[in-house]
Amino acid sequence: MIDTPTLVDQYCHGVLRTELGLGTFETLLGRAAGPPAAGTTFFDTQTGFAVRRWCPPLLGLEPHCPPARYLARRRELGVLRSGRLLLRATGISTYLVETGLPGDLTGPAETAAAGDARAHEIVRLELLAQQVADTSGTVDSLLANLAEAVHGAALSAAAFTSVAAVRHGLALAPAPPGPGEVRGAAGRWLAGRRAGGALTDPVLLRHLLWIAVSSGRPLQLHLGDDDPVSLGDFAAATAGLGTDLVLLHGYPHHRQAAHLASVFPHVYADLGPALARTGARAAAVLAETLELAPFGKLLFSSGARGLPELHVVGASVFREALTRVLAGWVRDGAWSRTDAQRVAGLICAGNARRVYRLEELAPATPAAPPG
Repeated sequence: MIDTPTLVDQYCHGVLRTELGLGTFETLLGRAAGPPAAGTTFFDTQTGFAVRRWCPPLLGLEPHCPPARYLARRRELGVLRSGRLLLRATGISTYLVETGLPGDLTGPAETAAAGDARAHEIVRLELLAQQVADTSGTVDSLLANLAEAVHGAALSAAAFTSVAAVRHGLALAPAPPGPGEVRGAAGRWLAGRRAGGALTDPVLLRHLLWIAVSSGRPLQLHLGDDDPVSLGDFAAATAGLGTDLVLLHGYPHHRQAAHLASVFPHVYADLGPALARTGARAAAVLAETLELAPFGKLLFSSGARGLPELHVVGASVFREALTRVLAGWVRDGAWSRTDAQRVAGLICAGNARRVYRLEELAPATPAAPPG
C-alpha cells in the first residue's frame, strides 16, 4: 500500500457561491461550454460517474446514488456547508487558485477558508492586460503600465497563466517581438479595446509572455486540444532564463507534454484534470505519463472549476490511480516501496512546493466562512 500525503493543488479555480439547479450543475461537469445534447446527460461520463462514487458519502448518502437525490441533499445542506464538507475531505493542503474566469467564484482566501487550507493566487496574463488597457489612454502608458503590472503581480502571485496558445495556436513565434511590432499591435488593440476587444493579437500575446518570463515567476501555459510539441521552440528560447514553464491540460496529448518535460529542464507537466476526466481509466493515463517524464517534473492538480465536487474527484481519482500504479510496480518487484513512497510525495506536493517556491509566499488570508 502506498500512502499519499496531503496534496498541493497546483492549478484550480474557485467554487460557485450560489445554489445550483440540475442544468447548471450538469453543464459544469462537461468539457463543452454548453449543456449536453438533447437526450443525453453529462452524468453519463467518467467524471459524472466519479462524482456519484466519491461525493455522496461526504454528504451522508450512499455511493452512486441518483443525481437528483444527490442534488436534493446538496440543497438541503446549503451551498456553504456542502462546499465545506466536500473541500475539507479532499486532503488538499494548498490551493493555487486562478482568478481569471468570470462568474461568482470564490477567490483564494475564501477557497482557503472553505477548505481549511492555504491558498495562493495564479494571475491570468490576458485578464491583467485587459485591466491595464482599460486604464491606459496611450500606447506608451499601456506598454509601461503593462510591464509594471506584471512585475508588481509577481511579488505576491504563485504563478502566471496564459491562454495565448489556445487563442492563437501553440506555434507562436518563439522570440520576443521587436519594439516597432509591439507598438503597432498595442495601438491597434487599444483602439479595439474601447469597443470591448479581447487580447488576441499574436504580437501582444508574445510580448506579454516574455514580460512574464522576465519576472521569474513560473508561467503556466494552457494547451487546449493541440499537440504541445509545437511549443518546443518557445521552450528552447526560454531555457536557461530562470523561469519554469508548466504545461496545463495536455490530455489527450499527455505523452507529448511528458516528453517536453523530459527534454527541457525548465518544463513541467500537469497531471490534471486528465485523470479526473478519465475516471476509471485514470491509472492507465497516469502510467503512460510516468513512462516518459522524470518524476520530479510532474505535478498534481484538480483543474476544478465551479463545483467543489470536481476538487473531490480530482483528488480522489488521482490518489487511487497513483496508488494503483505504484503499488503494482512494487508488487512486481520493479520498484521498492521506499522509492514508490518518495515519488508519491514528489508528485503530490513536493514538486509544486519547489517549483512555486511556496515557502517564500505569504498565503491569502482566509476569513472565517459564514454559517
